[in-house]
Amino acid sequence: MVKFSNVGRKFMPKVWSIIKRKEKDLQKHLLSIRDVKSKKDSDEFFDPKIENYLKEFEIQNLKKAVERIKSAIDKKEQIFIYGDYDVDGVSASAVMYLGLKKIGASVLPYIPHREKEGYGLSKTGIDEIKKKDAKLIITVDNGIVALEQVKYAKDLGIDVIITDHHTPLDTLPDADVIVHSTAICGAAVAWCLIRKLVDEKTAKELLQFVSLGTIADMMPLLGVNRSLIVEGLRQLNTTTNIGLKALILESGLELGKISSFEIGFVLGPRLNAIGRLEHALDALRLLCTKDLLKATKLSRLLCDMNSKRQNLTQIAFDEARLQVQESKKIFVLGSQMWNPGIIGLVAARITEEFARPSIAISIGEAMAKGSARSIKGINIIEALRSVSPLLSEVGGHSGAAGFSIESTKIEEFRIKLEEYFKSVNIDEAVSALEIEAEVEKDELTKKTAKMIAELEPFGIGNPKPLLMTKNLKVSDIRTLSNGKHIKFRANNIDVIGFGMGELANQLKDGQLVDLAYYLEINKFNGSENLQLRLKDLKIK
Repeated sequence: MVKFSNVGRKFMPKVWSIIKRKEKDLQKHLLSIRDVKSKKDSDEFFDPKIENYLKEFEIQNLKKAVERIKSAIDKKEQIFIYGDYDVDGVSASAVMYLGLKKIGASVLPYIPHREKEGYGLSKTGIDEIKKKDAKLIITVDNGIVALEQVKYAKDLGIDVIITDHHTPLDTLPDADVIVHSTAICGAAVAWCLIRKLVDEKTAKELLQFVSLGTIADMMPLLGVNRSLIVEGLRQLNTTTNIGLKALILESGLELGKISSFEIGFVLGPRLNAIGRLEHALDALRLLCTKDLLKATKLSRLLCDMNSKRQNLTQIAFDEARLQVQESKKIFVLGSQMWNPGIIGLVAARITEEFARPSIAISIGEAMAKGSARSIKGINIIEALRSVSPLLSEVGGHSGAAGFSIESTKIEEFRIKLEEYFKSVNIDEAVSALEIEAEVEKDELTKKTAKMIAELEPFGIGNPKPLLMTKNLKVSDIRTLSNGKHIKFRANNIDVIGFGMGELANQLKDGQLVDLAYYLEINKFNGSENLQLRLKDLKIK
């Protein structure tokens, strides 16, 4: 492990954890890290086929769910799809809604409002659905922990089919049918059910929505998920879906050139933004519309809402930075001005910059909502549960969590949480920068970059390889976007550091540096240039 030099507030001292390169061939080395070693493993990695994972799609209770849906269609019963406001929930809703419409079901969607109703099946939502004379609710991407809500629906005479991928409690809801798997995302679980009802062509087309949910929900992109993503991206890049085509165009992307990156950093945030600030039903309307004019208006709305979300997040982030006391082991930050839909993003950015667990709180008159993010080695949900008597509700996992609290209890909450962290060794928990290989200067070629691109799609479980090269000479230093980004050359290769503009004050022509980077080919105006996308650096 190599200690990182402290070259700026944003670039804190870190450990570079470099995986020893056992294979001279870089691709073989990168594959071995992903546990792809045999020819069979390699064939499935580079050419993952849906047919290879049919057993994984045969989730328990599918037959029973199909029978209940067919019965509802025969009896012309009103079916409601009960989704969620994030990308996976909206994508799962689209899969189920479009699939059921295709086979003639009387079906309507219901997406809860993030701020007014919160996550998952609620009595408020059930009451609204009951008014429409619903006989069957099919949940997607939620429901597996909705014990009281399912009972409430059943008491009202509404049957419930749950399709979900979240971790269940020890007791399951008393639903009519439960279709559940934690191996795939909510949209994929919904797809496993709907593929039993629609023709093969429709089932394949619906995989484009599964690709959105899988990537946005950060599922491991190996094995069954990799097969879903590869076919889903193939469908997405040749889509005839009017809403997706409009969103791709409005986002400045090109159909046919959509990868996991474009979903994760361009399309996903736009589909998410509307649910953070307004109502996610508009995102679902976009995915399901057949009206070109409506698609154009909705895609513009989503892009505008994403810009608004970015601005609100930046303002809140700047305010949060001013509240940070670096001597603390955990940051508890809050404001009455922060929109509850963006506090998770604020906490994530604070944690990324300062390498500390962070909590951002949107403070209301009576109640406040908080969102927490953590670092490797610090279980934030355990920390929050240590002060759970102060909280109205709390949920999450080791890396991220959310909670509600009475506004008058926030200061006591802060004090007790800081007390809890007094016994926690933060310095030992700070996560290392995980570098997959040290690469020699003569390996920095377009051929190597194209070889790495063959490992796409990238994501959780199959990250874009982070590489490192020592003793590169810096030249042509400049900043972009009013000093926000830095660009320079290292041994005559372009280097771009997004959000690292402050480094320009510390680098000098002729300096030697060790770089941690992603090796890419930058395509611009018909030309292709090798580029190192900077992650970190060490000044010699």
